[in-house]
Amino acid sequence: MSPYSDDRSRNAPIVAPRSWLRATIVAALAMVFVGAAVGFVGFLSQMHGAEIKPDHKADGIVVLTGGSSRVSDAMELLAGGYGKRLLISGVHPTNAASDISRSLSDNQSLLSCCVDLDRSAVNTRSNAAETRRWARDRGFKSLIVVTSNYHMPRAIVELSHAMPDVALIPFAVVGDKWRDEPWWTSGATLRLLLSEYAKYVAAEVRVRLADIGFDLTSDLGEPAAAPRRPATAQAN
Repeated sequence: MSPYSDDRSRNAPIVAPRSWLRATIVAALAMVFVGAAVGFVGFLSQMHGAEIKPDHKADGIVVLTGGSSRVSDAMELLAGGYGKRLLISGVHPTNAASDISRSLSDNQSLLSCCVDLDRSAVNTRSNAAETRRWARDRGFKSLIVVTSNYHMPRAIVELSHAMPDVALIPFAVVGDKWRDEPWWTSGATLRLLLSEYAKYVAAEVRVRLADIGFDLTSDLGEPAAAPRRPATAQAN
């Protein structure tokens, strides 16, 4: 008998588990990839390619800053009587109400009477916290939510978690670039969508865990300082 046969037999039980482990890892990665791809397709299916006016009015309107034409579209809804008041959430602290007034010169009367500015929110989660405070202060039970189409899925996740008793009506703003070219032909747009999808999945996981009692983080959306009412958007 060959002296090497015993060595091969001793090594055989080691090779088999390694092959099984490698196959298990590859299969798991393949499942994760397929799941992520299916989820991304579902994420894309939530986005509208055209702006659709709400089919009914709401108590208030909230617009989340960060994208072109969001505020002007929200002002058009307010002017059309779709809500009693408008909250512009996420206004930069250095932007004065007069800056907004100059950019929306056609709506001066609405800006002075029916628009509130939130300068505290710094992300979507804090947008939701400030919107909840604003809606509760005013007794609103329904809100039209205005933000970009790619941001809407995550915004609804955060807002509905913060305000489960408030009806949310999405109004998705569609940018010119989205209309002009398919998203898959632009590397920048594809990167934006993938980044937003990752944030959306993270928000979904965090919210679902919180719903069953596993709140992994403190409520970062609530400022440490005492609550303050958003300032009315009047030029100083």
